[in-house]
Amino acid sequence: MASVPFTLPPDYWQTFSLGKKDLEFLSTYLFENETPLTEKELVPVLVDERIRSEREALAKQRNSIGRVYLPEGHYKVGDDLVFPAFAWKKGKVTSLRPGVNPAFSEFEVIEVVFDGGSSRLLAAGLANHKLNQPVEIAIDDQTLNPENVIKTHGTELEQKLDKALSADDDLVKVAARWFPCALMVDINVGQLNLAEAVLDEAAGKPLTTTTLIEQLEISGHVNPKLIEFSMNHALQDDGRFDEVGPAGEVLWFLKRLEPQDVQQIPLLLRYIDIPYNRSLLTSEMLALETELDDELAENVPPLGEVSEATISLSYPHWRSGTLPVSARVRNLFPTAYESPRVRFTLVDGQSKEEMPAWVVRQHGYVHGLGALYQKYGLIPGSLISLEKGKKPGQVIITPKTRRPTRDWVRTVLVGSDGRIVFAMLKQNLTTEFNERMVVAVPDPSAVDESCEQVAKQHLSFEQLVGEIMRELVKLNVQGHVHAQELYSALNIIRRCPPGAMLAFLTSSSNYKHVGDLHYRLAETEAENA
Repeated sequence: MASVPFTLPPDYWQTFSLGKKDLEFLSTYLFENETPLTEKELVPVLVDERIRSEREALAKQRNSIGRVYLPEGHYKVGDDLVFPAFAWKKGKVTSLRPGVNPAFSEFEVIEVVFDGGSSRLLAAGLANHKLNQPVEIAIDDQTLNPENVIKTHGTELEQKLDKALSADDDLVKVAARWFPCALMVDINVGQLNLAEAVLDEAAGKPLTTTTLIEQLEISGHVNPKLIEFSMNHALQDDGRFDEVGPAGEVLWFLKRLEPQDVQQIPLLLRYIDIPYNRSLLTSEMLALETELDDELAENVPPLGEVSEATISLSYPHWRSGTLPVSARVRNLFPTAYESPRVRFTLVDGQSKEEMPAWVVRQHGYVHGLGALYQKYGLIPGSLISLEKGKKPGQVIITPKTRRPTRDWVRTVLVGSDGRIVFAMLKQNLTTEFNERMVVAVPDPSAVDESCEQVAKQHLSFEQLVGEIMRELVKLNVQGHVHAQELYSALNIIRRCPPGAMLAFLTSSSNYKHVGDLHYRLAETEAENA
Protein backbone atom coordinates (compact mmCIF):
# COMPACT_ATOMS: atom_id res chain seq x y z
CA MET A 1 0.00 0.00 0.00
CA ALA A 2 1.65 3.25 -1.15
CA SER A 3 1.36 6.50 0.72
CA VAL A 4 -0.77 9.28 -0.74
CA PRO A 5 1.26 12.41 -1.68
CA PHE A 6 0.07 15.96 -1.21
CA THR A 7 -1.58 17.16 -4.42
CA LEU A 8 -4.42 19.24 -5.89
CA PRO A 9 -7.88 17.85 -6.67
CA PRO A 10 -8.03 16.33 -10.19
CA ASP A 11 -10.68 18.87 -11.28
CA TYR A 12 -8.81 21.85 -9.80
CA TRP A 13 -8.31 23.69 -13.12
CA GLN A 14 -11.73 22.79 -14.51
CA THR A 15 -13.40 24.42 -11.51
CA PHE A 16 -10.83 27.19 -11.20
CA SER A 17 -12.10 30.74 -10.71
CA LEU A 18 -10.13 33.93 -10.22
CA GLY A 19 -10.24 35.42 -6.75
CA LYS A 20 -9.42 38.85 -5.43
CA LYS A 21 -5.77 37.91 -4.79
CA ASP A 22 -5.38 36.69 -8.39
CA LEU A 23 -6.68 39.98 -9.78
CA GLU A 24 -4.50 42.02 -7.42
CA PHE A 25 -1.46 39.99 -8.46
CA LEU A 26 -2.14 40.47 -12.20
CA SER A 27 -2.83 44.16 -11.79
CA THR A 28 0.46 44.59 -9.90
CA TYR A 29 2.28 42.54 -12.52
CA LEU A 30 0.98 44.76 -15.34
CA PHE A 31 1.76 47.88 -13.34
CA GLU A 32 5.35 46.85 -12.58
CA ASN A 33 6.15 45.58 -16.08
CA GLU A 34 4.53 48.54 -17.86
CA THR A 35 3.63 46.32 -20.80
CA PRO A 36 0.05 45.70 -22.02
CA LEU A 37 -0.62 41.97 -22.38
CA THR A 38 -3.29 39.72 -23.91
CA GLU A 39 -5.18 37.02 -22.01
CA LYS A 40 -3.00 34.44 -23.78
CA GLU A 41 0.12 36.17 -22.45
CA LEU A 42 -1.34 36.59 -18.96
CA VAL A 43 -2.51 33.00 -18.49
CA PRO A 44 1.04 31.57 -18.01
CA VAL A 45 1.73 34.33 -15.47
CA LEU A 46 -1.48 33.49 -13.60
CA VAL A 47 -0.87 29.72 -13.73
CA ASP A 48 2.72 30.03 -12.46
CA GLU A 49 1.61 32.20 -9.55
CA ARG A 50 -1.32 29.93 -8.68
CA ILE A 51 0.92 26.85 -8.72
CA ARG A 52 3.53 28.62 -6.56
CA SER A 53 0.81 29.64 -4.12
CA GLU A 54 -0.75 26.18 -4.02
CA ARG A 55 2.63 24.49 -3.52
CA GLU A 56 3.27 26.82 -0.62
CA ALA A 57 -0.16 26.01 0.83
CA LEU A 58 0.43 22.27 0.41
CA ALA A 59 3.79 22.56 2.17
CA LYS A 60 2.11 24.34 5.10
CA GLN A 61 -0.59 21.68 5.15
CA ARG A 62 2.04 18.95 5.25
CA ASN A 63 3.78 20.60 8.20
CA SER A 64 0.60 21.25 10.15
CA ILE A 65 -1.23 17.96 10.00
CA GLY A 66 0.48 16.46 13.02
CA ARG A 67 2.75 13.45 13.41
CA VAL A 68 2.67 11.24 10.34
CA TYR A 69 2.72 7.47 10.81
CA LEU A 70 5.75 5.72 9.30
CA PRO A 71 6.42 1.97 9.93
CA GLU A 72 9.97 2.77 11.13
CA GLY A 73 8.72 5.02 13.93
CA HIS A 74 8.37 4.12 17.60
CA TYR A 75 5.14 5.06 19.29
CA LYS A 76 3.52 4.87 22.70
CA VAL A 77 -0.02 4.44 23.90
CA GLY A 78 -1.95 7.71 23.59
CA ASP A 79 -0.01 9.05 20.57
CA ASP A 80 -2.16 10.82 17.94
CA LEU A 81 -1.10 9.97 14.38
CA VAL A 82 -2.10 10.75 10.81
CA PHE A 83 -2.12 7.97 8.18
CA PRO A 84 -1.44 9.02 4.52
CA ALA A 85 -2.08 5.49 3.25
CA PHE A 86 -5.62 5.63 4.67
CA ALA A 87 -6.71 8.89 3.04
CA TRP A 88 -5.16 10.98 5.82
CA LYS A 89 -7.34 9.52 8.57
CA LYS A 90 -6.43 10.41 12.13
CA GLY A 91 -6.13 7.80 14.87
CA LYS A 92 -4.87 7.16 18.41
CA VAL A 93 -2.51 4.40 19.58
CA THR A 94 -4.46 2.33 22.13
CA SER A 95 -2.11 -0.64 22.74
CA LEU A 96 1.45 -1.76 22.06
CA ARG A 97 3.10 -5.22 22.04
CA PRO A 98 6.19 -6.92 20.57
CA GLY A 99 5.76 -8.28 17.04
CA VAL A 100 6.52 -11.88 16.11
CA ASN A 101 7.53 -12.70 12.53
CA PRO A 102 10.64 -14.75 11.63
CA ALA A 103 10.99 -12.80 8.40
CA PHE A 104 11.67 -9.56 10.25
CA SER A 105 13.99 -8.50 13.03
CA GLU A 106 12.52 -7.03 16.19
CA PHE A 107 9.52 -4.80 15.70
CA GLU A 108 6.35 -3.77 17.50
CA VAL A 109 2.64 -4.01 16.80
CA ILE A 110 0.44 -1.06 17.66
CA GLU A 111 -3.34 -1.01 17.74
CA VAL A 112 -4.83 2.18 16.35
CA VAL A 113 -8.41 3.33 16.76
CA PHE A 114 -9.36 5.73 13.98
CA ASP A 115 -11.79 8.62 14.17
CA GLY A 116 -15.12 6.98 13.64
CA GLY A 117 -14.40 3.91 15.76
CA SER A 118 -12.70 1.46 13.41
CA SER A 119 -9.39 -0.07 14.53
CA ARG A 120 -6.35 -1.64 12.89
CA LEU A 121 -3.08 -3.38 13.86
CA LEU A 122 0.02 -1.80 12.31
CA ALA A 123 3.74 -2.39 12.47
CA ALA A 124 6.13 -0.02 14.27
CA GLY A 125 9.88 0.09 14.63
CA LEU A 126 10.19 -1.68 11.27
CA ALA A 127 13.28 -0.26 9.53
CA ASN A 128 12.73 -1.74 6.06
CA HIS A 129 9.27 -0.98 4.70
CA LYS A 130 8.02 0.68 1.49
CA LEU A 131 5.96 3.21 3.45
CA ASN A 132 9.04 4.60 5.20
CA GLN A 133 9.23 7.49 2.71
CA PRO A 134 8.35 10.97 3.97
CA VAL A 135 5.23 12.29 2.33
CA GLU A 136 6.10 15.02 -0.18
CA ILE A 137 4.20 17.11 -2.70
CA ALA A 138 3.80 15.00 -5.83
CA ILE A 139 6.55 16.01 -8.24
CA ASP A 140 4.82 14.41 -11.24
CA ASP A 141 1.39 15.89 -10.53
CA GLN A 142 0.05 17.26 -13.85
CA THR A 143 -2.18 19.72 -12.00
CA LEU A 144 1.04 21.34 -10.75
CA ASN A 145 2.78 21.27 -14.14
CA PRO A 146 2.42 24.71 -15.82
CA GLU A 147 3.02 23.43 -19.36
CA ASN A 148 0.40 20.70 -19.00
CA VAL A 149 -2.12 23.08 -17.40
CA ILE A 150 -1.78 25.61 -20.23
CA LYS A 151 -1.89 22.93 -22.92
CA THR A 152 -4.99 21.27 -21.43
CA HIS A 153 -6.93 24.22 -20.01
CA GLY A 154 -5.38 27.29 -21.68
CA THR A 155 -8.37 28.31 -23.84
CA GLU A 156 -10.84 27.90 -20.97
CA LEU A 157 -8.58 29.88 -18.63
CA GLU A 158 -8.29 32.69 -21.19
CA GLN A 159 -12.08 32.98 -21.28
CA LYS A 160 -12.32 33.03 -17.47
CA LEU A 161 -9.53 35.60 -17.31
CA ASP A 162 -11.22 37.88 -19.86
CA LYS A 163 -14.48 37.76 -17.89
CA ALA A 164 -12.76 38.51 -14.57
CA LEU A 165 -10.59 41.34 -15.92
CA SER A 166 -13.59 42.90 -17.67
CA ALA A 167 -15.22 43.35 -14.27
CA ASP A 168 -12.20 45.25 -12.90
CA ASP A 169 -12.69 49.00 -13.33
CA ASP A 170 -8.98 49.62 -12.78
CA LEU A 171 -8.03 47.80 -15.98
CA VAL A 172 -8.78 48.62 -19.59
CA LYS A 173 -8.68 46.42 -22.69
CA VAL A 174 -7.64 47.71 -26.09
CA ALA A 175 -6.84 45.59 -29.17
CA ALA A 176 -7.04 42.44 -27.01
CA ARG A 177 -4.46 43.78 -24.50
CA TRP A 178 -4.97 44.71 -20.84
CA PHE A 179 -3.38 47.49 -18.85
CA PRO A 180 -3.98 49.55 -15.66
CA CYS A 181 -5.84 52.80 -16.23
CA ALA A 182 -3.51 54.58 -13.79
CA LEU A 183 -0.53 54.33 -16.19
CA MET A 184 -2.33 55.60 -19.28
CA VAL A 185 -0.76 58.52 -21.15
CA ASP A 186 -3.15 61.40 -21.83
CA ILE A 187 -4.09 61.81 -25.51
CA ASN A 188 -5.92 65.10 -26.01
CA VAL A 189 -8.65 66.14 -28.47
CA GLY A 190 -6.23 68.11 -30.60
CA GLN A 191 -4.09 65.03 -31.16
CA LEU A 192 -7.16 63.00 -32.10
CA ASN A 193 -8.18 65.68 -34.61
CA LEU A 194 -4.75 65.44 -36.16
CA ALA A 195 -5.08 61.65 -36.31
CA GLU A 196 -8.32 62.10 -38.26
CA ALA A 197 -6.55 64.41 -40.71
CA VAL A 198 -3.70 61.94 -41.18
CA LEU A 199 -6.14 59.09 -41.93
CA ASP A 200 -8.03 61.38 -44.31
CA GLU A 201 -4.84 62.02 -46.26
CA ALA A 202 -4.12 58.27 -46.42
CA ALA A 203 -6.87 58.06 -49.07
CA GLY A 204 -8.65 55.05 -47.70
CA LYS A 205 -5.60 53.14 -46.53
CA PRO A 206 -5.67 51.97 -42.88
CA LEU A 207 -2.69 52.99 -40.76
CA THR A 208 -0.93 51.42 -37.80
CA THR A 209 -0.89 53.10 -34.41
CA THR A 210 2.87 53.54 -34.69
CA THR A 211 2.47 55.46 -37.95
CA LEU A 212 -0.11 57.77 -36.38
CA ILE A 213 2.12 58.41 -33.36
CA GLU A 214 5.04 59.27 -35.63
CA GLN A 215 2.89 61.63 -37.67
CA LEU A 216 1.56 63.33 -34.52
CA GLU A 217 5.06 63.51 -33.01
CA ILE A 218 3.87 62.13 -29.67
CA SER A 219 6.92 61.42 -27.55
CA GLY A 220 8.28 61.72 -24.05
CA HIS A 221 10.21 59.80 -21.43
CA VAL A 222 7.60 57.04 -21.40
CA ASN A 223 7.66 53.42 -22.45
CA PRO A 224 6.75 53.49 -26.18
CA LYS A 225 4.35 50.59 -25.61
CA LEU A 226 2.46 52.73 -23.11
CA ILE A 227 2.12 55.54 -25.62
CA GLU A 228 0.89 53.09 -28.26
CA PHE A 229 -1.60 51.50 -25.87
CA SER A 230 -2.88 54.89 -24.72
CA MET A 231 -3.27 56.03 -28.31
CA ASN A 232 -5.23 52.86 -29.14
CA HIS A 233 -7.49 53.46 -26.15
CA ALA A 234 -8.17 57.06 -27.12
CA LEU A 235 -8.95 56.09 -30.73
CA GLN A 236 -11.18 53.26 -29.58
CA ASP A 237 -13.24 55.61 -27.42
CA ASP A 238 -13.68 58.11 -30.27
CA GLY A 239 -16.56 57.27 -32.62
CA ARG A 240 -14.74 58.68 -35.63
CA PHE A 241 -12.26 55.81 -35.72
CA ASP A 242 -12.58 52.08 -36.39
CA GLU A 243 -9.99 49.41 -35.63
CA VAL A 244 -9.98 47.17 -38.72
CA GLY A 245 -6.82 45.10 -38.40
CA PRO A 246 -6.70 41.28 -38.48
CA ALA A 247 -5.78 39.30 -35.37
CA GLY A 248 -2.36 40.39 -34.12
CA GLU A 249 -2.31 43.66 -36.07
CA VAL A 250 -3.89 46.99 -35.07
CA LEU A 251 -4.96 49.17 -38.00
CA TRP A 252 -7.08 52.32 -37.84
CA PHE A 253 -9.60 53.62 -40.35
CA LEU A 254 -12.15 56.43 -40.48
CA LYS A 255 -15.70 55.13 -40.12
CA ARG A 256 -17.09 57.75 -42.47
CA LEU A 257 -14.86 56.37 -45.25
CA GLU A 258 -16.12 52.81 -44.85
CA PRO A 259 -18.56 51.53 -47.50
CA GLN A 260 -22.22 51.67 -46.51
CA ASP A 261 -22.59 47.91 -46.97
CA VAL A 262 -19.79 47.40 -44.45
CA GLN A 263 -21.45 49.60 -41.85
CA GLN A 264 -24.83 47.88 -42.36
CA ILE A 265 -25.97 44.61 -43.91
CA PRO A 266 -26.82 44.87 -47.62
CA LEU A 267 -30.58 44.71 -48.18
CA LEU A 268 -30.53 41.36 -50.02
CA LEU A 269 -28.48 39.69 -47.25
CA ARG A 270 -30.86 40.70 -44.47
CA TYR A 271 -32.60 37.73 -42.90
CA ILE A 272 -35.95 37.72 -41.10
CA ASP A 273 -35.80 34.74 -38.78
CA ILE A 274 -37.71 31.63 -39.86
CA PRO A 275 -38.15 29.32 -36.83
CA TYR A 276 -37.64 25.65 -37.67
CA ASN A 277 -36.80 22.31 -36.08
CA ARG A 278 -33.26 21.20 -36.96
CA SER A 279 -33.94 17.69 -35.73
CA LEU A 280 -35.95 17.19 -38.95
CA LEU A 281 -32.78 17.48 -41.05
CA THR A 282 -31.33 14.18 -42.29
CA SER A 283 -27.60 13.53 -42.76
CA GLU A 284 -28.11 14.10 -46.49
CA MET A 285 -29.67 17.48 -45.78
CA LEU A 286 -26.89 18.47 -43.40
CA ALA A 287 -24.32 17.57 -46.06
CA LEU A 288 -26.10 19.83 -48.57
CA GLU A 289 -26.24 22.61 -45.97
CA THR A 290 -22.44 22.48 -45.63
CA GLU A 291 -21.96 22.35 -49.41
CA LEU A 292 -24.08 25.47 -49.99
CA ASP A 293 -21.72 27.72 -47.98
CA ASP A 294 -24.53 29.82 -46.51
CA GLU A 295 -23.30 32.10 -43.75
CA LEU A 296 -26.69 31.77 -42.02
CA ALA A 297 -26.40 27.98 -41.64
CA GLU A 298 -26.53 27.00 -37.96
CA ASN A 299 -24.20 24.66 -36.09
CA VAL A 300 -22.11 23.72 -39.12
CA PRO A 301 -18.74 22.67 -37.65
CA PRO A 302 -15.61 24.25 -39.18
CA LEU A 303 -13.75 21.81 -41.41
CA GLY A 304 -10.33 22.66 -40.01
CA GLU A 305 -7.54 24.33 -41.92
CA VAL A 306 -8.17 24.49 -45.65
CA SER A 307 -5.86 26.26 -48.08
CA GLU A 308 -8.35 26.57 -50.95
CA ALA A 309 -12.02 26.02 -51.74
CA THR A 310 -14.49 26.48 -54.58
CA ILE A 311 -17.90 28.00 -53.90
CA SER A 312 -21.04 28.59 -55.96
CA LEU A 313 -22.10 32.22 -56.02
CA SER A 314 -25.67 32.70 -54.75
CA TYR A 315 -28.00 35.44 -56.02
CA PRO A 316 -28.02 37.60 -52.84
CA HIS A 317 -24.22 37.71 -52.72
CA TRP A 318 -23.89 38.22 -56.48
CA ARG A 319 -26.27 41.19 -56.40
CA SER A 320 -24.65 42.63 -53.25
CA GLY A 321 -21.05 42.21 -54.44
CA THR A 322 -20.26 40.02 -51.45
CA LEU A 323 -19.13 36.51 -50.50
CA PRO A 324 -20.33 34.32 -47.62
CA VAL A 325 -17.96 33.58 -44.74
CA SER A 326 -19.27 30.06 -44.22
CA ALA A 327 -17.90 27.43 -41.85
CA ARG A 328 -16.14 25.74 -44.76
CA VAL A 329 -14.18 28.80 -45.94
CA ARG A 330 -13.94 30.79 -42.71
CA ASN A 331 -10.26 30.14 -42.07
CA LEU A 332 -9.35 31.44 -45.54
CA PHE A 333 -10.28 34.97 -44.50
CA PRO A 334 -8.55 37.09 -41.85
CA THR A 335 -10.26 37.40 -38.48
CA ALA A 336 -9.73 39.59 -35.43
CA TYR A 337 -9.78 39.43 -31.64
CA GLU A 338 -12.42 42.13 -31.24
CA SER A 339 -12.83 44.20 -34.40
CA PRO A 340 -16.25 43.64 -35.99
CA ARG A 341 -14.87 44.69 -39.39
CA VAL A 342 -11.52 43.63 -40.88
CA ARG A 343 -10.03 45.30 -43.92
CA PHE A 344 -7.79 43.08 -46.04
CA THR A 345 -6.54 42.63 -49.59
CA LEU A 346 -8.15 40.48 -52.27
CA VAL A 347 -5.99 39.45 -55.21
CA ASP A 348 -7.53 38.74 -58.61
CA GLY A 349 -6.08 35.31 -59.43
CA GLN A 350 -6.10 36.03 -63.16
CA SER A 351 -4.90 39.62 -63.46
CA LYS A 352 -3.01 39.67 -60.09
CA GLU A 353 -4.68 43.02 -59.42
CA GLU A 354 -5.07 43.85 -55.72
CA MET A 355 -8.30 45.29 -54.36
CA PRO A 356 -9.44 46.32 -50.87
CA ALA A 357 -12.12 44.18 -49.24
CA TRP A 358 -13.82 43.85 -45.86
CA VAL A 359 -14.75 40.93 -43.64
CA VAL A 360 -17.89 41.85 -41.71
CA ARG A 361 -17.40 39.27 -38.96
CA GLN A 362 -20.64 39.71 -37.05
CA HIS A 363 -22.81 39.03 -40.09
CA GLY A 364 -20.53 36.59 -41.92
CA TYR A 365 -19.83 38.17 -45.30
CA VAL A 366 -17.03 39.72 -47.33
CA HIS A 367 -17.71 43.02 -49.10
CA GLY A 368 -15.92 44.52 -52.10
CA LEU A 369 -16.37 42.13 -55.03
CA GLY A 370 -18.97 43.91 -57.17
CA ALA A 371 -16.44 45.21 -59.71
CA LEU A 372 -14.83 41.77 -60.01
CA TYR A 373 -18.19 40.11 -60.74
CA GLN A 374 -18.91 42.61 -63.50
CA LYS A 375 -15.40 42.32 -64.94
CA TYR A 376 -15.72 38.58 -65.54
CA GLY A 377 -19.45 38.45 -66.32
CA LEU A 378 -20.31 36.28 -63.32
CA ILE A 379 -23.90 35.26 -62.65
CA PRO A 380 -25.59 33.46 -59.74
CA GLY A 381 -24.25 29.91 -59.76
CA SER A 382 -20.82 30.85 -61.14
CA LEU A 383 -17.93 28.95 -59.55
CA ILE A 384 -15.25 30.90 -57.69
CA SER A 385 -11.97 29.56 -56.35
CA LEU A 386 -10.59 30.95 -53.08
CA GLU A 387 -7.13 30.40 -51.63
CA LYS A 388 -4.84 32.01 -49.11
CA GLY A 389 -2.37 34.48 -50.54
CA LYS A 390 1.38 34.40 -50.10
CA LYS A 391 1.27 37.44 -47.82
CA PRO A 392 -0.52 37.35 -44.44
CA GLY A 393 -4.07 38.65 -44.72
CA GLN A 394 -4.26 38.25 -48.50
CA VAL A 395 -6.86 36.08 -50.23
CA ILE A 396 -6.65 35.08 -53.89
CA ILE A 397 -10.00 34.95 -55.67
CA THR A 398 -10.20 33.34 -59.11
CA PRO A 399 -13.46 33.23 -61.08
CA LYS A 400 -13.54 30.02 -63.12
CA THR A 401 -13.97 31.54 -66.56
CA ARG A 402 -14.25 29.78 -69.90
CA ARG A 403 -14.63 30.61 -73.58
CA PRO A 404 -18.08 32.20 -74.14
CA THR A 405 -20.75 29.70 -75.15
CA ARG A 406 -24.53 29.73 -75.35
CA ASP A 407 -26.26 27.30 -72.97
CA TRP A 408 -29.78 26.60 -71.83
CA VAL A 409 -30.08 27.76 -68.22
CA ARG A 410 -32.78 28.82 -65.78
CA THR A 411 -33.51 32.48 -66.35
CA VAL A 412 -35.37 34.78 -63.98
CA LEU A 413 -37.78 37.21 -65.62
CA VAL A 414 -40.53 39.57 -64.55
CA GLY A 415 -43.99 38.70 -65.87
CA SER A 416 -46.61 41.13 -67.15
CA ASP A 417 -48.17 41.12 -63.67
CA GLY A 418 -44.89 42.21 -62.13
CA ARG A 419 -44.24 38.81 -60.52
CA ILE A 420 -41.09 36.71 -60.76
CA VAL A 421 -41.19 33.89 -63.33
CA PHE A 422 -38.59 31.36 -64.51
CA ALA A 423 -37.89 30.06 -67.99
CA MET A 424 -35.25 27.90 -69.70
CA LEU A 425 -33.51 30.23 -72.16
CA LYS A 426 -30.25 30.22 -74.03
CA GLN A 427 -27.73 32.60 -72.49
CA ASN A 428 -24.19 33.60 -73.39
CA LEU A 429 -22.09 32.27 -70.47
CA THR A 430 -18.45 33.04 -69.78
CA THR A 431 -17.93 31.10 -66.54
CA GLU A 432 -18.12 27.57 -65.21
CA PHE A 433 -21.19 27.12 -63.06
CA ASN A 434 -23.10 24.86 -60.69
CA GLU A 435 -26.02 23.51 -62.74
CA ARG A 436 -28.36 23.45 -59.74
CA MET A 437 -27.46 26.96 -58.58
CA VAL A 438 -27.18 28.80 -61.88
CA VAL A 439 -29.73 31.51 -62.67
CA ALA A 440 -29.33 34.02 -65.48
CA VAL A 441 -30.61 37.52 -64.66
CA PRO A 442 -31.06 39.61 -67.86
CA ASP A 443 -32.61 42.59 -66.02
CA PRO A 444 -31.45 42.82 -62.37
CA SER A 445 -33.22 46.16 -61.80
CA ALA A 446 -36.57 44.74 -62.86
CA VAL A 447 -36.04 41.77 -60.53
CA ASP A 448 -35.22 44.21 -57.70
CA GLU A 449 -38.49 46.09 -58.28
CA SER A 450 -40.49 42.87 -58.39
CA CYS A 451 -38.92 41.64 -55.14
CA GLU A 452 -39.75 44.96 -53.48
CA GLN A 453 -43.39 44.56 -54.51
CA VAL A 454 -43.48 40.99 -53.18
CA ALA A 455 -41.98 42.17 -49.87
CA LYS A 456 -44.73 44.78 -49.52
CA GLN A 457 -47.38 42.07 -49.87
CA HIS A 458 -46.01 40.31 -46.74
CA LEU A 459 -46.55 36.86 -48.19
CA SER A 460 -45.83 34.03 -45.78
CA PHE A 461 -42.78 31.83 -46.18
CA GLU A 462 -45.07 28.93 -47.11
CA GLN A 463 -46.67 30.98 -49.90
CA LEU A 464 -43.29 32.03 -51.32
CA VAL A 465 -41.98 28.46 -51.36
CA GLY A 466 -45.17 27.32 -53.10
CA GLU A 467 -44.93 30.01 -55.80
CA ILE A 468 -41.26 29.30 -56.53
CA MET A 469 -41.83 25.53 -56.51
CA ARG A 470 -44.64 25.79 -59.06
CA GLU A 471 -42.45 27.95 -61.31
CA LEU A 472 -39.53 25.51 -61.20
CA VAL A 473 -41.65 22.40 -61.67
CA LYS A 474 -42.68 23.75 -65.10
CA LEU A 475 -39.03 23.57 -66.21
CA ASN A 476 -38.61 19.86 -65.48
CA VAL A 477 -40.31 17.14 -67.53
CA GLN A 478 -40.22 14.80 -64.52
CA GLY A 479 -42.16 17.37 -62.51
CA HIS A 480 -39.77 17.47 -59.58
CA VAL A 481 -37.21 19.97 -58.25
CA HIS A 482 -33.95 19.42 -56.39
CA ALA A 483 -33.66 21.16 -53.01
CA GLN A 484 -30.56 23.03 -54.18
CA GLU A 485 -32.41 24.45 -57.20
CA LEU A 486 -35.25 25.57 -54.94
CA TYR A 487 -32.78 27.15 -52.50
CA SER A 488 -31.09 29.11 -55.29
CA ALA A 489 -34.38 30.42 -56.71
CA LEU A 490 -36.03 31.11 -53.35
CA ASN A 491 -33.14 33.33 -52.25
CA ILE A 492 -33.83 35.69 -55.14
CA ILE A 493 -37.08 36.71 -53.45
CA ARG A 494 -36.34 36.15 -49.78
CA ARG A 495 -33.14 35.50 -47.85
CA CYS A 496 -33.44 31.99 -46.46
CA PRO A 497 -30.85 29.58 -45.01
CA PRO A 498 -30.96 26.00 -46.34
CA GLY A 499 -31.89 24.48 -42.97
CA ALA A 500 -35.15 26.44 -42.72
CA MET A 501 -36.19 25.50 -46.27
CA LEU A 502 -35.30 21.81 -45.90
CA ALA A 503 -37.11 21.50 -42.56
CA PHE A 504 -40.20 23.11 -44.13
CA LEU A 505 -40.16 20.70 -47.09
CA THR A 506 -39.90 17.78 -44.66
CA SER A 507 -42.70 18.91 -42.38
CA SER A 508 -45.19 20.19 -44.99
CA SER A 509 -47.77 17.84 -46.52
CA ASN A 510 -47.71 19.97 -49.70
CA TYR A 511 -44.42 18.43 -50.87
CA LYS A 512 -43.37 14.86 -51.49
CA HIS A 513 -39.77 13.69 -51.32
CA VAL A 514 -39.06 11.41 -54.30
CA GLY A 515 -35.45 10.60 -53.43
CA ASP A 516 -32.00 12.21 -53.50
CA LEU A 517 -33.39 15.52 -52.18
CA HIS A 518 -35.76 15.85 -55.14
CA TYR A 519 -39.27 17.08 -54.33
CA ARG A 520 -42.53 17.36 -56.21
CA LEU A 521 -45.79 19.06 -55.35
CA ALA A 522 -48.20 16.76 -53.54
CA GLU A 523 -51.06 18.18 -55.62
CA THR A 524 -49.28 16.89 -58.75
CA GLU A 525 -49.05 13.47 -57.17
CA ALA A 526 -52.80 13.53 -56.55
CA GLU A 527 -53.56 14.57 -60.13
CA ASN A 528 -51.44 11.74 -61.53
CA ALA A 529 -52.98 9.13 -59.22
